[in-house]
Amino acid sequence: QVQLVESGGGLVQPGGSLRLSCAASGDVDSLNTMGWHRQVPGKQRALVARIRSDGDTVYANSVQGRFTISRDNAKNMVYLQMSSLKPEDTAVYYCDIIIRGIWHYWGQGTQVTVSS
Repeated sequence: QVQLVESGGGLVQPGGSLRLSCAASGDVDSLNTMGWHRQVPGKQRALVARIRSDGDTVYANSVQGRFTISRDNAKNMVYLQMSSLKPEDTAVYYCDIIIRGIWHYWGQGTQVTVSS
């Protein structure tokens, strides 16, 4: 079992920045992909960004150039630096981890609200 705990969400004004963190604990294998997804009411959860254990990254088109995903393998942490935030970035952000392409775990989510 793996547990994921997100932190760093909150209220920010348009154009502002916010950094999300996610700590993984438990049976965390070194061969994994960690990522961030987001969900708004009435819509499906959507990928924001993901990063493999070798550092390879993928971003959603809507956040490319504004968000940066990074990780600390020694600490089993993944981060999402969000800049130039827009009201449409408002969502619950979920951290996830996929271990060896087989086991998939989710965090409980953290609310990000972009509003003036």
